[in-house]
Amino acid sequence: MRITMKIAVCDDSRSDRGALKALLNTCGQDFEIREYGSGAELYEDMGYVRECGIVFLDINMEGADGLETARRIKAECPKVHIVLVTAYINYALEGYKVKASRFLLKDDLEQTLSECVDDILREIRQEEQVVEFGFVEGNKRLRAGDIIYIETNRHKNVFYTTGQTYSIYKKMDELEKELVGMGFVRIHQSFLINMRYIEKISSYVMVLTTGKEISVPKARYPEVKRQYTLFKGAE
Repeated sequence: MRITMKIAVCDDSRSDRGALKALLNTCGQDFEIREYGSGAELYEDMGYVRECGIVFLDINMEGADGLETARRIKAECPKVHIVLVTAYINYALEGYKVKASRFLLKDDLEQTLSECVDDILREIRQEEQVVEFGFVEGNKRLRAGDIIYIETNRHKNVFYTTGQTYSIYKKMDELEKELVGMGFVRIHQSFLINMRYIEKISSYVMVLTTGKEISVPKARYPEVKRQYTLFKGAE
């Protein structure tokens, strides 16, 4: 299925912008691509950025660098996928701190860009999937990408979303099956987590972008880490 998507390419090198744009046009998708020569220039066009599926940011730019620009964009547009592009591999850790979806090296773009775009398009399709449940509050249709996590509370399961909470009398095993393939991970009997909202996992603790911390049982920890790593495209 072909997807028409808006993309922003921000790099203070005109030739690097042109090279990235040319590679994007060979990915077999329909894109509308705008180029920007600085973080400030990009930020001035936030109306367009809010409609983008992907924003490619060079890290090493004069003035507002890619990391600073990524933080500002994510603060206003948390659903936009940020891809950091640089000539230096030592910035990879910083990319995770600003919630970048991917980190690409300029020298490897011909080999890595197409796969990166395909992975993000798949994630976006997952986010846009709509599921319908019969909640205590009534029947509701929700975007999979808007469900942050589901938690068991006594005899009900509670959906925490980007809007409000909903309760349902349905077993967690059934909910897990209905949401399979949509980016969720079961960390123990009482929690089903949308991996898009995971900030980090370390020392048997999962931290969500909302600030919530959840303990991950030792027995499940390796599998949870594996699924999250695969989801982030790091393997």
